[in-house]
Amino acid sequence: MLLGAALMMSSCSDSRVHSQAVYMLVDTSGTYAQEMNKASKIINYLLATLNPGDSMAVAKVETRSFTEKDIISRVTFDTRPTQATAQKRAFKAKIEAFSNSVKGSAYTDITGGLIQGAEYLNETRAGTKTIVIFSDMQEELGEGTQRDFPIHLDGIRIVALNVTKLGSDNADPRQYLARLKHWEARVRNAGASEWVMVNDLENNMQSILNIR
Repeated sequence: MLLGAALMMSSCSDSRVHSQAVYMLVDTSGTYAQEMNKASKIINYLLATLNPGDSMAVAKVETRSFTEKDIISRVTFDTRPTQATAQKRAFKAKIEAFSNSVKGSAYTDITGGLIQGAEYLNETRAGTKTIVIFSDMQEELGEGTQRDFPIHLDGIRIVALNVTKLGSDNADPRQYLARLKHWEARVRNAGASEWVMVNDLENNMQSILNIR
């Protein structure tokens, strides 16, 4: 009996090692909120690609993003394919409802979203953990918001999507390059296993989940 229990625990642990968990941050600041239709397509791709047993959450990046209230939807897909399909339909419906009501926020707390995302991913105990950031990566913090401290992203892949150029970047491209360099250095120093930037979504969607 003890042997059977040990085998069950081992099997459960092994299934988590082979599972994936994705936490997607969606920038809703300023005009970037208008990009929600594109974000929805990425979410639909992830839903179609993730397997039973995998986990997924989508959260908005707002003025202060270190809170579960900003999580739009989250789920661990049932190991039964039919139940997982039903969960994906419900997840998609929540995203569509959010897309139709999204309002732009005044500030962009990317760091807070990363910390919240890391907490969620670590709780899933998945073998592969990925934070997807749909943003121009321009962090703007409101008064009283403190984010200038080390963060921990140990073993988590960071994928930056659709990093659009700001008007000021067109005047001085060094700002855009410096912004990307800053974030890559920050997440790597935080222990991230990989930094990936994907702007050509049409041809590189598979890079989000590291599909070869």
